[in-house]
Amino acid sequence: MDVEQTLRERAEVEAEIKGRTLVDWLRHTAEEEGEAPALSDRVGDGWRTLTWAQYRNAALEAAAAFIGAGIGPGEVVALMLPNRSEHLIADMGAVHAGAVPFTVYATFAPEQVAFVAQDCGVRMAVLEGAQELERWRTALDRLESLHTVVLLDPDAVPDAPGDGRRYVSWADFTAEGARLHAAEPGRVEERAAALTPGDNATLLYTSGTTGNPKGVFETHHQVLFQCVITLRANATPHRAVSISYLPMAHIAERVLSAYLPIRVAGHLYFCPELPRLGEYLALVRPHGLFGVPRVWEKLQSGLTAALAAAPEDRRKAVEEASGIARAYMEQGQYGREREPGLAERFAGADAQVLAPIRALIGLDRVVYCVTAAAPMPEETVRFFSGLGVLIRDVYGMTENCGAVTVNRPDRYRFGSVGVPSDGMEVRTAEDGEILVRGPVNASGYHNRPEESAALVDGDGWLHTGDVGSIDEDGFVYVVDRKKELFITSGGENIAPASIESRLKEHPLVGQALAYGDRRPYPVALLTLDPEVAPGWAAARGIEGADPAVLARDPRILEEVGRAVEAANEGLAQVQKVKRWRLLADEWSVESEELTPSLKLKRRVIHRKFADAIDGLYGD
Repeated sequence: MDVEQTLRERAEVEAEIKGRTLVDWLRHTAEEEGEAPALSDRVGDGWRTLTWAQYRNAALEAAAAFIGAGIGPGEVVALMLPNRSEHLIADMGAVHAGAVPFTVYATFAPEQVAFVAQDCGVRMAVLEGAQELERWRTALDRLESLHTVVLLDPDAVPDAPGDGRRYVSWADFTAEGARLHAAEPGRVEERAAALTPGDNATLLYTSGTTGNPKGVFETHHQVLFQCVITLRANATPHRAVSISYLPMAHIAERVLSAYLPIRVAGHLYFCPELPRLGEYLALVRPHGLFGVPRVWEKLQSGLTAALAAAPEDRRKAVEEASGIARAYMEQGQYGREREPGLAERFAGADAQVLAPIRALIGLDRVVYCVTAAAPMPEETVRFFSGLGVLIRDVYGMTENCGAVTVNRPDRYRFGSVGVPSDGMEVRTAEDGEILVRGPVNASGYHNRPEESAALVDGDGWLHTGDVGSIDEDGFVYVVDRKKELFITSGGENIAPASIESRLKEHPLVGQALAYGDRRPYPVALLTLDPEVAPGWAAARGIEGADPAVLARDPRILEEVGRAVEAANEGLAQVQKVKRWRLLADEWSVESEELTPSLKLKRRVIHRKFADAIDGLYGD
C-alpha cells in the first residue's frame, strides 16, 4: 500500500467536503439545479416527479412539522416506509430538524422492532399503514419515549388510540409543516445551520445474521466522504438516472439513493418491490445498478430463460458475440493486455448483437454495475460479461458507511473485491482478518461498549470480522466471515461461502448452504431456481412447473448431481461436497432464511433443516 498516495487522496477528499453537511449539499443542488428532476414515483402509466427545488422545499416543510411536533436535536425518528418520495422527504426533513432518521427493515419481526426502537430511544415514527402499525404494537406497548406516530395511509390512523400518543396522517402532518414553515422559516434554518460534519446523519442497524441487530451511527462527514470516494471510483455522470429498490435500511441503498444523487443532481426513480426490478429497468434505463449477488442471479435466471426460447439462429449469434465479450472483459483485467484486434471485434459484436439485448432489458445506458455483500458466483459474472456488462465487486459494511474497496473500470480483477477506496487503508491481521482504517469508519456500536472496543483497536483499525488476503497488486480477496467458518471433525477450517458460490454456478441451483461443523465432511442444502427450472424441464419433456414435483424428478436430480460434481472439481479435497439435498422452496426474507439484505441466516437454516442435515450424514 502506498501510504503517501493514500494520505494525498484523503486530503483531497477532505478539502472537497470541509465544513459541509447534507444540508449544505441539498441547498447547493436545489439552488443550482432546481428545475432538474429529482424523485419520481410510478402513478398509473406515468410518473409523479419532484424537482430538486420541490424536494428541498418539501424536506424543509417536513422539518418544520417535526420541530412543531416536539422533536429535538439529536433525537431519533424511525421510518418504516417503502421506497418512494415520502421516505426521502421524511428522512431529509428529520435531518434538517437536527434529528437522526433511522429506517427500520420492514421485515423485522415485532420483537426486533421493539428491540431496536428501545435501544435507540425512538421519539417519533413515520409508518406506511396498518400492517406497519401492527408490527410496531410491541414497541408501542414498551416505549414511553415515542410520542408521535405519522401514518402515510390516512385510513390507518386510529380513531381513538387511547395510549396518550398523537397519531396523524402524513398529509395532515406535512400540511401543518407547510403552515409552520411559512409562518416562521427561521426555526428550520436555525436547526439546520447548527449541524456540523461530526453530527449524526443517520442510524442503521445491522440486519441480524446472528443475534440482535447492532446500531451504527453515521455522521455527515462519513456520509459525504463515502459519496465522494464512490464518485471518484465510478464514471457516474452528472444528473445520473438511478433506481431505488433495496431497503433504505441497507447502507448501500442509503448511500446510492438517499445521498449520492444529491451530489450529482441525479434523477431517482422508485421501484416499490424487488420482484418488479426487471420491469422498472426497462422503464427507467438507469446509468448504474447496484445489486447484491442474489439480485444479479435472479436477473440472470430471467434472461437465461428468455434467451433459451429464442430461435436457434438468434441463439447462435448471441453465443458467438458473448464469447467475444467475455474474452474482452477477461483480458481487460488489471495487469493483462488484450490480444490484437479483440477491441475491434468486441465493438462490432456489441453494436450488432449485444447492445440491442441490453436495450431490451434496460441496461443500455449503464456505466457502472456493482455488487457486494456476498461472493458473486463466477458463472453470473461470466453471463453478464457475455452481454457486455462488467459487474464489479466492492467490499464494505455498515460499520464503515459503505464501500472501502472497489474494482474500478480500469483496474479490476475477477474474484477480488478490488483495491482500497481513495483515502482508505486496508491490511490483514496475522489470522487473516481484514482490517480497515480511514475516515468512513464508525467509532463503535450504540450501547455496546464491549463490542465497540473489539470493533476498533487503539490504532484506529476496524476489525471487520471477515477473513481474506491481499495480493501483490493490492487487490483484496474475501474468503468468508470468521464466525461462519466451520471446522470439520478432522480439524479443517472451511469457508462455506466459497463452496456455495461454486454450487450456484449451475442455473438450476438457486441457493446453496454448505455445512460441516464438527462433521467428517461438507454437505449441502440446495434450492431449485423457480424461474429456470420450469423452462429447463419443459425443454427436456418433463411436464409440470410445480417446484415440489420438479425437485423430486430423477432427471433434474441427475443434472443437479452433475452440477455438484462440477463444483467439486474446483474445490480442494477437504472442501468437496460429499452429499447434498435439493429443496423445492426458495429461501426468502419472509420465510426467515434470508436477512433483509438477502444474506443467508445460517443459524435459522441450520435449525429449520436440522433433520435434513442430519440425514445427509446417515448411513
